[in-house]
Amino acid sequence: MSSTATQPPGSQLSDALARDRLGVAAIVFFMMSAAAPLTVVAGVVPTGILVTGLTGFPIAFIAVALVLALFSVGYVAMARRIANAGAFYAYVSHGLGKPAGVGASWVALLSYNMFQVASYGGFGAIAQPLFLDWFGIDVQWWVLALVAWALVAILGVRDVAVNGKVLATLLVAEIGLTLIFAIAEMLSDGFEPSTSALDPGALVGAGSGALLVMAVTGFVGFEQSVVFSEESRDPRRTVPRATYIAIALIAVVYAFACWAMISAAGDTLVDRAAAEGPELFFNLAAVQLGDTALHLGHILFLTSLVAAMISFHNIIARYMFSLGREGVLPRAFGRTVPGTGAPKNGSLAQSAVGLIVIVAYAVFGWDPLVQLFFWGGTSGGLGVLLLVTFTSFAVIGYFARKPEGEDLLHRVIAPVVSSVLLLVMSYLAISNIAGLLGVEPGSTPAIVVPLSFAVLLAGGMLWALYLRSARPQIYSGIGLGARSATTTGGFSAALNETEYPR
Repeated sequence: MSSTATQPPGSQLSDALARDRLGVAAIVFFMMSAAAPLTVVAGVVPTGILVTGLTGFPIAFIAVALVLALFSVGYVAMARRIANAGAFYAYVSHGLGKPAGVGASWVALLSYNMFQVASYGGFGAIAQPLFLDWFGIDVQWWVLALVAWALVAILGVRDVAVNGKVLATLLVAEIGLTLIFAIAEMLSDGFEPSTSALDPGALVGAGSGALLVMAVTGFVGFEQSVVFSEESRDPRRTVPRATYIAIALIAVVYAFACWAMISAAGDTLVDRAAAEGPELFFNLAAVQLGDTALHLGHILFLTSLVAAMISFHNIIARYMFSLGREGVLPRAFGRTVPGTGAPKNGSLAQSAVGLIVIVAYAVFGWDPLVQLFFWGGTSGGLGVLLLVTFTSFAVIGYFARKPEGEDLLHRVIAPVVSSVLLLVMSYLAISNIAGLLGVEPGSTPAIVVPLSFAVLLAGGMLWALYLRSARPQIYSGIGLGARSATTTGGFSAALNETEYPR
């Protein structure tokens, strides 16, 4: 279907995304931009070292990469059969039933929006002192956040290929500088190779739950390949390749850069992490590279956040498009701009959410760094981990009914093992949520965050059950993607009945 195939007379929108826009490299750029490598290495890891006192982040990144690669065996096998921008929503619908799929979609929208709005807070709060230092201008954080918001809003209604080119430029510079800084730290006088950072025992000791959860947060975005499956060239090959390449690259960059930072700081690591925070990674490298490199690092730290904003904005817009196309959300969200194929209404809705959050934090004087960036990113990471776990079980359910064409590894062994491991990680995440948020156990944030995901999951399932009784034609098209917009209710229902549970 072309991007204008189902365009009604006189309409300026269609109900299909642009086809054949993205290759393997472009999708990898989207995935890794969401992961924001420099933000994780310079921001998340020093914070994690301070909170946990552990140095096992490099081995944790490697371990999480292996679990996610194992999960991806069944995930991409499913992607070869189902091309749907709804990703988790579509897969859970096919594997565990339509009510579970709709519930998962609501959790996905909340999780990715948390990451998106968190990035605005982080950008504004981090950029404010830098602008004062560089230009002698004291700009309010929310003004800087609004500038970034405007850029993302404009790109959100452009051709996805344009977004891909922007991300490619930002990401190549970001990864290149991260590796240069890491090498510079290896050449510093105080560098001593750390063995504790690579000790597998760190994964089972005290604080290992928080360690693993923070490592998982660093990989958020790896699952994005499927979101762009409808816009990719030959998705049966593009999606698997992009997924495995992104996981491998993220793991290598994270593990190497973190190991270099930990080894260069030596015995002073925890104290310096507490005193310097995100500056630790840059300061260690500046000893060899000078102040110019330090300023460049700060610039790319900000562009890393912008790249993450663009990437998450595109994910959210496509989730809303998928849900709107199938009638789970208002149909207006399931429309795209002819020519560019951009999901315009979903993009505009996400921009509105971001604007409301920025304005609310500015008006009420809430802390954009802790209460938006840190809390939002951590909470979003928990949501995505729960979605990955849910989807892993959906893969098992799907191939239990449709095993044809897949070997035992792809349809049983890898999905079952990854489901067990992800379930353990989800338990550790929920049990460590207070520590991860930096609040007291039993406090409001520690209760509200996991409860909000449970409420949304239940709410989505109840909405699906309402659709089944009140609007059966819409219910029959859940999870069908482009077919839901072109098939009749009777045919969709018959097709649905043979493919996945009600």
